Amino acid sequence: MTIDPSDLLERFLRYVQIETRSDAHSPSTPSTPGQWDLLRLLSEELAALGAKDVVVTEFGYVLATIPATTPQAGVPRLAWCAHVDTATNLPSAAKPIVHRAYDGRPIVLPDNPAIRLTVESTKHLREAIGQDVITASGTSLLGADDKSGVAVVMAAARHLLQHPEIPHGTIRLCFNPDEEIARGMSKLDLAQLGADVGYTLDGEEAGEICFETFSADAAILEIEGVASHPGWAKDVMVNALRIAGRFLAALPRDQAPETTAGRDGFIHPTECSGTAEHATVRMILRDFELAGLAEKHALLERLVAELQAAEPRAKLTLSFVEQYRNMRYWLEKDMRPVEFAQEAIRRAGLQPHSGPIRGGTDGSNLTQRGLPTPNLFVGMHDVHSQREWVTLQDMTKAAETLVHLAQVWAEARGATR
Repeated sequence: MTIDPSDLLERFLRYVQIETRSDAHSPSTPSTPGQWDLLRLLSEELAALGAKDVVVTEFGYVLATIPATTPQAGVPRLAWCAHVDTATNLPSAAKPIVHRAYDGRPIVLPDNPAIRLTVESTKHLREAIGQDVITASGTSLLGADDKSGVAVVMAAARHLLQHPEIPHGTIRLCFNPDEEIARGMSKLDLAQLGADVGYTLDGEEAGEICFETFSADAAILEIEGVASHPGWAKDVMVNALRIAGRFLAALPRDQAPETTAGRDGFIHPTECSGTAEHATVRMILRDFELAGLAEKHALLERLVAELQAAEPRAKLTLSFVEQYRNMRYWLEKDMRPVEFAQEAIRRAGLQPHSGPIRGGTDGSNLTQRGLPTPNLFVGMHDVHSQREWVTLQDMTKAAETLVHLAQVWAEARGATR
């Protein structure tokens, strides 16, 4: 089997030049107009490839079908999913650079020469020597998270549509907005998707298959102070910003993202804004276990109660919003979606490996809603930064894995949950 690497590369380079940052403050879905640009482009490209049932829903989900080629009945319907939005922290209209047959020397990003990718300081870059490394120019994200996944799905779809002799069941394709703001699948109609098993293409190292994520909540602290003219504020003013500062200072240092790793959870203040009269602190809470997440809820509630008692004239209101849950709680009951992916990875010539994701994927939401959806590699590295990179060879292997995966499920017909 040969995935066309030049076609895959052309698609990826085309996609990463489109600005698709999501926006957590926007109430719309998709949250930004740039995402519509890429979503509409994908729908046009799918139609041109010959995919069936191509639709763009009112909420920006691009859905399509690769019809089954096997006469066997009972083959589960797969869904391959990738998100078009990019992280909110940096621009994502990249100027991509392809470093052909990377020779191991430092990669200097021309629009920000202070950024140097070296084999000594950049994890996995040494393994990419001889491969075609793709970076941005230094002032933006590359957008490999998750446009590498988008390109991989498109490349695998193209291959299957061009080779109907490959036996597989029905495959549904789904490109979605707003994963980076934890709303990626919130408005997807699972009945309209019509799949039995899903896979997100949103992973990192080649050969990776992940079936464990954080459980995640958001927390919001609203602080109402007491306003006063500062010239006559003695014994009157209650400064909401100072209370916010005391709250932030009280958060345990050993539960911060910058001090945790492995299976540790964290409390991460992401935004603090306001005035002396009113302030808001936004946080995300992460833990692999629900018990650990509950402990973080209790810790924040205790801190807020202590601050409220210390300053009764203020009004402190703490609220929580559920975001997603560890997909392991569901997938460990039936590991066939993971086991079949491991076999597909081996057929692609790689060694499968797994580890917990210190984050979440759209599969967390889908799995919780009844569609088991582990996460497959696409080769992205150093995501959410100007240092982001990927290799064409890893993306090609990811596309090959998808083609093998379709065949593995066809061979194991009737293996529904």
